Amino acid sequence: MPADILNDRDFTPEFTFSASRSSGPGGQHVNKVSTKVELRFQVMTSLLLTIEEKELILEKLAKKINQDGELILVSQSERTQLKNREKVTEKFYELLKKALTPRKRRKPTKPPPEAKEKRLEEKRLQAEKKRRRTRDK
Repeated sequence: MPADILNDRDFTPEFTFSASRSSGPGGQHVNKVSTKVELRFQVMTSLLLTIEEKELILEKLAKKINQDGELILVSQSERTQLKNREKVTEKFYELLKKALTPRKRRKPTKPPPEAKEKRLEEKRLQAEKKRRRTRDK
């Protein structure tokens, strides 16, 4: 699935945002203002995702999905709730894009003949070096 197909869909009506007090540095501001934003997204009830996409998301993002089937993302790095909301939404789209893009299959390759010859030559030289170290009895 091409990643640009995801950009055509607007998931914002399916988001549930909640704000709370952020942790970490920031002095009094952190203790007074609810700037931490939590995004919740119900994967299975989404109308914008196909069944295959839902299964892929549930499989690949299992650690970020709770028992109720909600994908939960948090942002608290910015000082305003609006910026954190934008950041968590951006994070959501990046995660979905990454989860829905298929992995490239590895093409098995063989080492070139020159590399094989070089390896065997080095092996022969190492064996010769060790053979010279032994004493004849």
